[in-house]
Amino acid sequence: MRLKDQVAVITGAGSGIGLEIARTFLHEGARVAIADLDGGAASRAAAELSHTGQAIPIAMDVTREDAVDAGINHTVATLGRIDILVCNAGIQVISPLETLALADWHRVLAVHLDGAFLATRAALRHMYAQGRGCIIYMGSVHSKEASVLKAPYVTAKHGLIGLARVVAKEGAKHGVRANVICPGFVRTPLVERQIPEQAKTLGLSEEDVVRKVMLKETLDGEFTTTQDVAQAALFFASFESGALTGQSLVVSHGWSLQ
Repeated sequence: MRLKDQVAVITGAGSGIGLEIARTFLHEGARVAIADLDGGAASRAAAELSHTGQAIPIAMDVTREDAVDAGINHTVATLGRIDILVCNAGIQVISPLETLALADWHRVLAVHLDGAFLATRAALRHMYAQGRGCIIYMGSVHSKEASVLKAPYVTAKHGLIGLARVVAKEGAKHGVRANVICPGFVRTPLVERQIPEQAKTLGLSEEDVVRKVMLKETLDGEFTTTQDVAQAALFFASFESGALTGQSLVVSHGWSLQ
């Protein structure tokens, strides 16, 4: 088992990509804290995965300093330590720039960037004390590219690469690595909601949004899967030396070739 006896905190893990990462980590021997804004979803996910290993639910609003600190501290008190943090919580707003509300701009950046910062800071306090740790940020192909109607999301995902590089440099002397996964479109509830929104805004059918917008730049016209992303997270989490840090890995069926 590649993560035997390690403890992971995964934000936004009540469904979608985060839930699949939790499932994969448990299968590899980790104990997992499933953090989600929806405490009910976190509890259901933990119950669903309980046959695989030890999973605890945490209701966590990643934009609130007190909630993040309490959730990380509860994990350490319950599971004994924190070895891996996956900052996966995210939201999306579809709007052209000229009509984008400032409140929506702030909301998207708060979840993606404030949330990543708060979770990172809380985790580093424990990781530094134990002399090791791994932080994984859920970026996007939009960490490398841009798309119309997604200004705050693209901005936030670019910012996560900068945060990871700083954490890599500051954390190296403490045995802490930081990396970014950059998936293409994954058919999660977040993406499912975007399809009709973009169809309405762009004047396209939902089928054309999928074929001509979302998957247009892929090499095979396929969605990235939650398991694709979970395997990338496992690769980063289980890497055995400090050689792999401050990097970003695109998992996108060839959309954005690096």
